[in-house]
Amino acid sequence: MNWAPWAVVGFYALLTALATGLGALPFLFVRTLSPRLTAYANAVAAGLMLGACFGLLAEGTVTGSWQTLAGAALGILFILATQRSLDNAEVSFEDVHGADARRMVLIVVVMTVHSVAEGVAVGASFAGGITLATVITIAIAVHNVPEGIAISAVLRPKGVSVARCAWWSVFSSLPQPIMAVPAFLFVKAFVPALPYGIGFAAGAMILMVIVELLPEAFEAAPRERIALVTSATLMAMVLFQKAL
Repeated sequence: MNWAPWAVVGFYALLTALATGLGALPFLFVRTLSPRLTAYANAVAAGLMLGACFGLLAEGTVTGSWQTLAGAALGILFILATQRSLDNAEVSFEDVHGADARRMVLIVVVMTVHSVAEGVAVGASFAGGITLATVITIAIAVHNVPEGIAISAVLRPKGVSVARCAWWSVFSSLPQPIMAVPAFLFVKAFVPALPYGIGFAAGAMILMVIVELLPEAFEAAPRERIALVTSATLMAMVLFQKAL
């Protein structure tokens, strides 16, 4: 069966979202996950995302350098504004109240919001060509697994079932298939928007690495080892892109 291009984009973006649920699987065997192991998972995710961002920025500057930079700036501002709006949230979550509930909600909401940018990245990457799309889709799918681990690591110790941990992990990534198709259609219809869309996704992902993944990793494991793992996965992703 021949699928329409937008359906292919939506399908692969859905796979990236489902990959997040895999992060709950380790909690079938343990109640909590070692902070150090989570830190190394975040380091791998950080390297993959940064390597993918290099590919995004390189692709974007081909069609417009300043447009790509402008899109990156917008992506950074978007994540900063979203985080600020969540600073004073007071809610309950999964029968948990108080500070624990706030932390649970914040991690799910932050992951969900930044998945919007990842959805745009998937959609924009397909508009930029199959090679770039393959790199970005794989990078985001692999990166989503540690995200699922991070979400489950907060929820599971508070009594949330593994199935619910998996559901909230996948839920946090649902903006990816939701945003990927419109981003793809928009960029395809308006080619000049391509560098803006690519830049937006790259800027948002870079900021998430700098303010979310790496600081948490540095707190839980030796900085030199986290830096080494991040650098190694970054270089591996760059080489992978060159090989395609």
